Amino acid sequence: MIGVAVLGSTGSIGENTLDVLARHPERFKVVALGAHRNAAKLAQQVLSLRPAYAALADARAARELSDRLAGSGSATRVLCGAEALVELASLPEAQVVMAGISGAAGLRSTLAAVQAGKRVLLANKESLVMAGPLFIAAVRQSGAALLPVDSEHSAIFQCLPHGSAAGVMAPGVRRILLTASGGPFLDSPQEALASVTPEQACAHPKWVMGRKISVDSATLMNKGLELIEACLLFVLVPDQVEVVVHRQSIVHSLVEYVDGSMLAQLGSPDMRTPIAHALAWPGRIACGVNFLDLIRTARLDFCAPDLGRFPSLVLAQAAARAGGLMPAVLNAANEVAVQAFLDRQLNFLDIPRVIESVITTMSAGAIGSLDDVLAADAEARHRAHESLGTAQAGAMRAAV
Repeated sequence: MIGVAVLGSTGSIGENTLDVLARHPERFKVVALGAHRNAAKLAQQVLSLRPAYAALADARAARELSDRLAGSGSATRVLCGAEALVELASLPEAQVVMAGISGAAGLRSTLAAVQAGKRVLLANKESLVMAGPLFIAAVRQSGAALLPVDSEHSAIFQCLPHGSAAGVMAPGVRRILLTASGGPFLDSPQEALASVTPEQACAHPKWVMGRKISVDSATLMNKGLELIEACLLFVLVPDQVEVVVHRQSIVHSLVEYVDGSMLAQLGSPDMRTPIAHALAWPGRIACGVNFLDLIRTARLDFCAPDLGRFPSLVLAQAAARAGGLMPAVLNAANEVAVQAFLDRQLNFLDIPRVIESVITTMSAGAIGSLDDVLAADAEARHRAHESLGTAQAGAMRAAV
C-alpha cells in the first residue's frame, strides 16, 4: 500500500488525483490532504477519505475545518499554516506527494517533498520556474523522483528514452515541440481582447482548469512558464523548445531526435492521464479517461503562435534566456497582474504590460539560496502593484 499526500486537494488537479486514487484502493492510501482555505470542500474530503492529517494554510479556514469535523468522529489531525503543508510534504508515511498547490504558494512544500526524497508529482510548475536550480540540486542530493504532471511535460517524459530522469539530459534529443491549445482567444481579433472579461478568459475550449491557469492559457503565459519548466526538467536551452499551437489538444507534445525521428504522445484532453502515469510510473494504471478515437478526431492542425497578439509568451522566452532570478520575477509579476484582472482591476491587454514593466526594471541575478528567490519574488510583487496603479490611472484617463 502506497501512502499519498495530496497538496492542493480542493483544486482541479487535487480532485482529479483523488478520482484516480479512488479507482485503486488496493494500491494507494490517502494519508494527508492539504489546501489553502477551502474548508468546506476539504471537510468533505476528510470525512470521505479519513486521512491521518489535513492542513489548511489559512489559520481561520483551519479553525473552520476543525469546527466542521467536530462531532463527526473524525480522527484526522488538523494542522494550520504554511509550515503545516511543509510538514505534510515530509511525512514518513507518504511515499508519494502530489504537488498541486497553484502558484508561488506551493514553493516551500514542493521543495520540502523533494528534499525528503519523495516521489513528487509536479503539477505546481511555478515552484520549478521560480527556483529550478535548487529543485534539481535537491533531487540529485535526496534521490527523489520528480515526475511531471503538466500534460505537456508528461508527454515529453513519455517520449524520452527509458530510464530518463528530471535534470538529466537525454541522449539524442535535438529539440522538443511544446503544444498549446491557443486558449479561448486564438481566433479573436486584437481589438476584441481589450474588452475580455474574466469569465470569457476562464472558459477554456478544451481543458477544465482553475481560474489562474485558465487566464495564463488565454494569454499564453502558461506556455511560457512551461517552456522554462521544460528547460529545467530536460536540460535544454530555450532555443531547443518550440511552442506550437495545436487547437485540438490531442497531441500533448513531441520530441525530435537527431536522427530525424519525432515521437509524440496523444490522448484525450484529460488531466487524469498524466496523473495516473506519474502515480504508476514506470507502469500504467486505468484512470477513467475516454479513449482517443482518431477516426472521429479526423484531423490534427498545427501553427505558430502569433507573438504580436500574445506578448506574454515573448516575455517568458526572454526570462528563460536570462535565467537566474528572472523567471521568479516573471512569475511574481504575472501572478499579481492575473489576480488584478480576475478582480476586475486590470484590462486583459494590460496583463503583459504590467509584467514587462517589472522585468525590465529588475536584474536577473544568480540563485544562491531560497532566500534569494523569495526576496526577488517579494520585490517583483511590490513593483507589480506599483505598476497596477499606473495602469489603472491610465485606464481612467482614457475613459474620461
